Amino acid sequence: MSSDRKYVIVTGMSGAGRSAALKMLEDAGFFCVDNLPVPFLTKFFEMSGDLGMNAAVGLDCRAGKGIETLEDKVSFLKEKNVKILFLEASDEILIRRYKETRRTHPLAGVDRVEDGITRERKRIAFLKQNADYIIDTSRLITRELRAELYRIFVQNGAFSNFQVTVLSFGYKYGIPADADLVFDVRFLPNPFYIPELKKLTGNDKPVHDYVMDSEKSRQFLDKLTDMIDFLIPNYMDEGKTNLVIAIGCTGGQHRSVTIANELYEWLSHTEYNARLEHRELH
Repeated sequence: MSSDRKYVIVTGMSGAGRSAALKMLEDAGFFCVDNLPVPFLTKFFEMSGDLGMNAAVGLDCRAGKGIETLEDKVSFLKEKNVKILFLEASDEILIRRYKETRRTHPLAGVDRVEDGITRERKRIAFLKQNADYIIDTSRLITRELRAELYRIFVQNGAFSNFQVTVLSFGYKYGIPADADLVFDVRFLPNPFYIPELKKLTGNDKPVHDYVMDSEKSRQFLDKLTDMIDFLIPNYMDEGKTNLVIAIGCTGGQHRSVTIANELYEWLSHTEYNARLEHRELH
């Protein structure tokens, strides 16, 4: 296999976006094949290299027992510069996606979708353990997944399997159900009561400056980043790959947006993959 070519096995949970990722790689110039029989993998990548092509193969649980035979080939393939991209999503999100599309999980049979997901996680656990890239698509939209794949496989950007989502929200609309950590910033100075700031958001400089001019805000941010800096490595040691940090104020417009922006800015200078979402601004 040519050392200057890129070879990728695209796999992961059914419903996590494997087919979409394969199409995105195809758009990026990869020669892509879906569900190629496992015994043909090595030859496929060798021929792609001989032809000077980057290549990707999609594999999922539909390969049946064939995917289990891949476990013995993983070490050899990785020695040949084959990377494994594993797409993940929470059970809750996968179930919702199956219900929305009214499709049957390939391993569910006559049982519930939840049963199929459990069986699949067990069957392909070895692929996740050996993955070079793990992307959790639970909160990603198509544009963000495309950008992440382009950054990894086209721009050769650095990648961390730990993904952090910083999410601002308003308590009056409820706490995000998927939040791992929730921080209440309603004790900070509230721009809502300043007439010229009321209709602005934390994305606007006057609001940002008003909130961050407070010593309490600066102290809180220092303590928050120090805590997150401590927590993430420990979460990673436990095998966690996705962390949702929710920052809440009353309406989700001013204080939470400002602090979320500051935390995201700090995270963007670390080794972790970070994304920012302002729930109430959408």
